[in-house]
Amino acid sequence: MTSGTILTIIIIYFGILILISNFVSKKDSSNDAFFKANKNAKWYLVAFGMIGTALSGVTFISVPGEVGNPDLQFKYFQFVLGNAIGFLIIATVLLPLYYRMNLTSIYSYIEQRLGVVSYKTAATIFLISRTIGSAFRLYLVVIVLQRFVFDDFGVPFAVTVLISLALIFAYTYRGGLKTIIITDTLQTFFLVSSVFLTIIFICNSLDLGFVDAFETVKNSNYSKVFFYEDYLKGNYVWKQILGGIFVTIAMVGLDQDLMQKNLSCANIGEAQKNMFTFTGIFVIINIFFLSVGALLYLYAEKNGISVPMVDGVKRTDLLFPEIAFNHLNIIPAVVFLLGLTAATFATTDSALTALTTSFCVDFLGMDKAENQNKSNAVRTRHFVHVGFSILMFFVIIIFNSLNDKSVVTMIFKVASYTYGPLLGLYSFGLFMKSKTVHDKLVPIICVISPLICFLLAKNSAALFGDYVIDNELIIVNGIITFVGLLLISKPATSQTKF
Repeated sequence: MTSGTILTIIIIYFGILILISNFVSKKDSSNDAFFKANKNAKWYLVAFGMIGTALSGVTFISVPGEVGNPDLQFKYFQFVLGNAIGFLIIATVLLPLYYRMNLTSIYSYIEQRLGVVSYKTAATIFLISRTIGSAFRLYLVVIVLQRFVFDDFGVPFAVTVLISLALIFAYTYRGGLKTIIITDTLQTFFLVSSVFLTIIFICNSLDLGFVDAFETVKNSNYSKVFFYEDYLKGNYVWKQILGGIFVTIAMVGLDQDLMQKNLSCANIGEAQKNMFTFTGIFVIINIFFLSVGALLYLYAEKNGISVPMVDGVKRTDLLFPEIAFNHLNIIPAVVFLLGLTAATFATTDSALTALTTSFCVDFLGMDKAENQNKSNAVRTRHFVHVGFSILMFFVIIIFNSLNDKSVVTMIFKVASYTYGPLLGLYSFGLFMKSKTVHDKLVPIICVISPLICFLLAKNSAALFGDYVIDNELIIVNGIITFVGLLLISKPATSQTKF
């Protein structure tokens, strides 16, 4: 498929999203619609749309790409099982709390429980974490677009990033969450369809029926799921499951992005139905993503296709687009492009909306100020939205100059450092009802904990007899933060025992 064809499809795709945005925002572009979708979102639309937000282009490209690593294969499914347990904990523990308190920003809980400085610290951690994580995810699709489209037109990488962010801004800045619930439903449809159709196309190319494909993947060198031979290694099963549980609780349950969608449902019952449905679909779709990875490597072996190289380094992230664009016919290429675009932009548009919401509510108090001057509040929200788009641009440019590893690895590594303090803060708030903290000392604890974790991770093999810390680092980070908060704790008053 030519670069011009790819570009045309992208233009049509975003034209549809912008039309949807204009239609939705004409009815209501208020801050209440932007932040909470007026609290009347349908749970089944939220559940389906959340698939696209939770998976992202990282799952679409990096997860299949990593299947070819002998030490990884289907290892990621261990992590997915942990994710599923984490989602159930969120649905039964955190969601009832958020609905009981009628929150717009979930970090308001920390304000009522621990104090204003702790609240601002939690919100700041989210802003940093989500900006970095979303920039990493968008970076992945941008390098694909750059390699297969914009290089042919002589467009610099930085301009490709700007174009991508401008397109996202165009359909999110007015309607916010109300728009995203609709657009993400459409994008998730493209994503899910792309996964199934890709499997069909590759199976046809390999002359495999469904049953034959299952047996071929099962008997291949790419399908090992559980790694329990060596607990010292990062791929050990219980490390992955425990890491998946706590990464999910932190990156979803303590993250304004996905929780904002849950809080748009009319009541806790609908929000929980959304989470339970979403969890089941999430597990199933990840099985198919891993199967796509195995089939891609089998196809590459049969046809003599090598993993693409960038600056002398193998980039497994690029194997899927390499095969889709250069070795299959135009229909699979279009299907891949729609799936990748939907997966990545469904994540980034949601993140920009959540970042804007958190800053406007947590730092500008806009949920209270809106009733005083609605036009100024909306105008300010637009400026904040632009600001986070610009910030994400610079993060992507910096990351592009430094990164030489799989993006999926980098995302969860960064999350272990940035979300760990949130895990500690909420754990302290929920489980230490008789205590609160010296509020002004909380930021110090939340900085020291990741620094200690960095030193531990850097030297874990030397300190712990070849033990490699992997996804469980977020648990260590949360525990260190929790202990630090205990050290600066004091008896709670009746106002801080929520």
